[in-house]
Amino acid sequence: MKNVDDTPGGPVLRLTEVALAKVLDLLSSEVGGNALALWAEVNGSQGDTYTYDLYFQDAAEAGPADWIDERDGVTVVVPQSSVDKMLGSVLDVSRGVDQGGMAIQNPNRPEPPLRASPAMTGPPPDLTGDVAQRVLQVLEAQVNPAIAAHGGRADLVAVEEETAYLRLSGGCAGCGMAAVTLSQGIEVAIRDAVPEITQIVDVTDHASGTNPYFEAAKK
Repeated sequence: MKNVDDTPGGPVLRLTEVALAKVLDLLSSEVGGNALALWAEVNGSQGDTYTYDLYFQDAAEAGPADWIDERDGVTVVVPQSSVDKMLGSVLDVSRGVDQGGMAIQNPNRPEPPLRASPAMTGPPPDLTGDVAQRVLQVLEAQVNPAIAAHGGRADLVAVEEETAYLRLSGGCAGCGMAAVTLSQGIEVAIRDAVPEITQIVDVTDHASGTNPYFEAAKK
């Protein structure tokens, strides 16, 4: 076993004095505690934070690519798969509702989930003219080239105050992922480029695959 102090970015996991004392106390009650290490690894995420497994396991089972820190009578192992996710973390003892439990303070955050809709990329639209014209430019320059790969198309039906009404056709009409495409792809592209629009409404009749009758409200 060896100390690993040369990890790029600094130690992966540091124990506070209180946490160190608690780990030593727990190890003292474990059979064969002298051979055990405290293993800490990321096992998932919840919201914008990671979740962890903390357990005692034979220190000899650590691999050459795992992060190993041996000091103050405790060996800490972070598996290779969790090293980047836990870099700079601190293990402490909870002082809130879970007082006495172990808590990892981690400056890193999980990557946001990949969008299920195609990326709305393409050349930037020439954002000139009134609001409706600018929405049309976003649709033609960014949105439709992206969803055309799936045989889809989005058309502007009307703009009323801060709301844009869209009709989806082709592969997007009746598609179970249409709501995702609209909210996570089309809506983001339009709202980013045309901040006057705060709401996007899909007026497509997805049940039949055709657009229902729509008439803009009289002003």
